[in-house]
Amino acid sequence: MDVFEIDGASNTGVEDIRELRENVKYLPSRCRFKIFIIDEVHMLSTSAFNALLKTLEEPPSHVKFIFATTEPHKVPITILSRCQRFDFKRIPLPKIVDRLRTIVAEEKVAVSEASLTAVARKGDGSMRDSLSTLDQVLAFCGDSVDDDEVIALLGVVDRRLLLETSRAVFARDCRASLDIVARVDSFGYNMRSFCQELIDHFRNIVVSKVSASPAELLDLAEGELADVREQASTGTLDQLQRYLSILLKAEAEMSLSGFTRLILEMALLKMCTLLPVVPVDEIIERLRMLEGSSGKILSPPAAAPPSLPPKAPVAARAMEVPTVTPASAEPAPASFAGEGWAGFVAFVNREKKSIGKLLEHGRPLQFTAKDVEIGFSKGSFHLSCLQDADSMAALTELAARFCKATPTVRLTPLNGENRGLPPTVQEKKSLEADGRQQQLEEIARKHPLVAAAVEIFNAEIAEIEALERDADAKEETD
Repeated sequence: MDVFEIDGASNTGVEDIRELRENVKYLPSRCRFKIFIIDEVHMLSTSAFNALLKTLEEPPSHVKFIFATTEPHKVPITILSRCQRFDFKRIPLPKIVDRLRTIVAEEKVAVSEASLTAVARKGDGSMRDSLSTLDQVLAFCGDSVDDDEVIALLGVVDRRLLLETSRAVFARDCRASLDIVARVDSFGYNMRSFCQELIDHFRNIVVSKVSASPAELLDLAEGELADVREQASTGTLDQLQRYLSILLKAEAEMSLSGFTRLILEMALLKMCTLLPVVPVDEIIERLRMLEGSSGKILSPPAAAPPSLPPKAPVAARAMEVPTVTPASAEPAPASFAGEGWAGFVAFVNREKKSIGKLLEHGRPLQFTAKDVEIGFSKGSFHLSCLQDADSMAALTELAARFCKATPTVRLTPLNGENRGLPPTVQEKKSLEADGRQQQLEEIARKHPLVAAAVEIFNAEIAEIEALERDADAKEETD
């Protein structure tokens, strides 16, 4: 009779406080004190607080006020300064589980440790909420409580599913990870909520990895802590931190996207295929192992690097230009003997570049001092340009100057395949470049610095590119 509980959320006005002040005057019936409990006191209006302040400043000796609130920052400082404050802390999960275990034993109900843990976790540190949840479970399941029924009733994520997910990630099993996401979807779980639970699970693994006594830091039952400790021993700390970064990024993306399942699938696949990172200390140690007696890391040879020949052997064979010369033709003058078609194209490029670039696409069907026959693909741009009267006249004049004679210059359209015909200058350049690139790759792969880098970083050579040297460096090398 001497304990009064008032709901601050419903009785927020000045009239309610005035009624309370009237009751304060009367002495308790049986107890030493009259107790007034105001729940959710922060919901009172400013006027109600002002009306209550006078009583708090000069409280009767037989009256005690107890104010309960989840948001003490909303209570005016004038009220807080006249109260003693006691902050209720969350009850650790193992203690709640122990209490629930005692209750179900007295009630003679068979409940597994996993179900009790799920009920206690649903209470979120509150014994009252945990007991209310246990009442719901017992009312639904009766004397025999099944784990799957408890998980379905509470609508929480099965901890076994989280353990399976982390186990699949550590095993780099992409298929198992996708199967788990499919099961999560079939159970009707919210993908973002599952991702958040997964983040918390990997956080537990990290704490177990770095802490000697993780039970003090983790809200886990003994059985769950043992499973987490077992998985913590399979991964490195750096690896676990990278997993958490991926999950945190995925969770943030889920809040902005409607494709939550896709985001979770891609995050798990990325975690499964994540390549291990070599620690910096280990890289430095490997570099030290390669140091010479002088204390310097392996450097390129002092001598100039081997210069590439103008033509690789394979390319040289492919670039030999067959010359078709009639039996009655006179030998070519000494002035262009040995230079051939390539020399003529280079000469034209120096004298008239526009025509020289067109000739690079032509085939030397005949090339003598009396007869110059050039083949082009029928209907090609190069053929049509050279057939112009001015271009033809310029080409004839350049051929006469090069041959020191007056050859007949003819342009021949070519149909069909070019098999068996002499190659063009452009084709020769391409073959030469391929040969030089092949030799460059061979030299680069055999270079000691490249071999050392591949060994140190456990890498693969993806691309080899020739670096252009400036004129000064080239002169020094020569």
